[in-house]
Amino acid sequence: MAKKFQLRDPAGAKYSIGVLAYITVTYFGGWAAMFADNWLINILGMLACAHGMIIAAYLLHDCGHNALFKDNKDNAKLGKVLNWITGSCYGRFEDIRYKHMRHHVDNCDPVVWDYRSYLKQHPTMEKVVKAAEWAYIPAIEIMMHTMLVFAPWAIESKRDQRARVLTVVLIRGALLLAVLLISVKAFVLYAVAQLVLFTVLRFMDCYQHNYEVIFNLDDPDAVFPHRRDFEYEQANTYSNLLSHRYPWLNMLVLNFCYHNAHHQKPILNWYELPALHKEMGEKVAPQTLTFWEQARSYHKHRVARIYAEEYGDDEVTTSLKEGRAVGVDALSFLTAF
Repeated sequence: MAKKFQLRDPAGAKYSIGVLAYITVTYFGGWAAMFADNWLINILGMLACAHGMIIAAYLLHDCGHNALFKDNKDNAKLGKVLNWITGSCYGRFEDIRYKHMRHHVDNCDPVVWDYRSYLKQHPTMEKVVKAAEWAYIPAIEIMMHTMLVFAPWAIESKRDQRARVLTVVLIRGALLLAVLLISVKAFVLYAVAQLVLFTVLRFMDCYQHNYEVIFNLDDPDAVFPHRRDFEYEQANTYSNLLSHRYPWLNMLVLNFCYHNAHHQKPILNWYELPALHKEMGEKVAPQTLTFWEQARSYHKHRVARIYAEEYGDDEVTTSLKEGRAVGVDALSFLTAF
């Protein structure tokens, strides 16, 4: 590793280099496979590309916490590259980091754009979104990522980004148009890979907190009753492990599921979280969710969740067991508004 990019944890170099290699192989290899003449290879390529983007998103999250490199500027440089890989590059990495730090410090989910009000004002769109969500198409996430393009014209605080967004639209639009002209099949498969990315990130976000969604991200005078309240933070944070019996499966989401450990020490790299989770022991046990209970509620409330503004009516572990936990949509760190 060049001196310019010094790892925060040199002992974990093999993990950091390994995950970067994995993203490179799965993303670009997946793209190549989607152009092949064999449908099996095409499907495997789509899944590889999707998972490469998922891991890229969670590594971007680590860069937002300045966990990978000693120099914050180096974390930002990698974060910007990963932002392009995830396809959320219409929004700035700096905005992603700012919004996510507000989530950690203010112990709430501050946002700007209220998609719920928009849907209520557009009944036809509302019907389309409800039908899509019923069919497991992440329509709300599609709206949020589309809004990344229009944010500089719809949100006052984003106005200075108009030229940047237009540049990104031209570059990424030209690349996607080239793909479409060369292979409609590859274009469609990439779109499916993006839907897989949106679905996985949303599923992981859905029940990780019981925070309030507050529409005050741009309000400098906003008051936060639980700001820097560590006890509240841990009591309203949940670890949604994919598997308790086979911990290696949790690396499918780069250990993002060890969420209490992440909030305990946000600077830790992804590979350091399982050990901290284990060290926290019984303290984190009541906050640990099971995959199937989460999946059941995610399925049951997929339409009701469209208008939900709170994660549940009480602590998440109980409401999940009883199938009452609705969850919240549109909280991805990739959509910073």
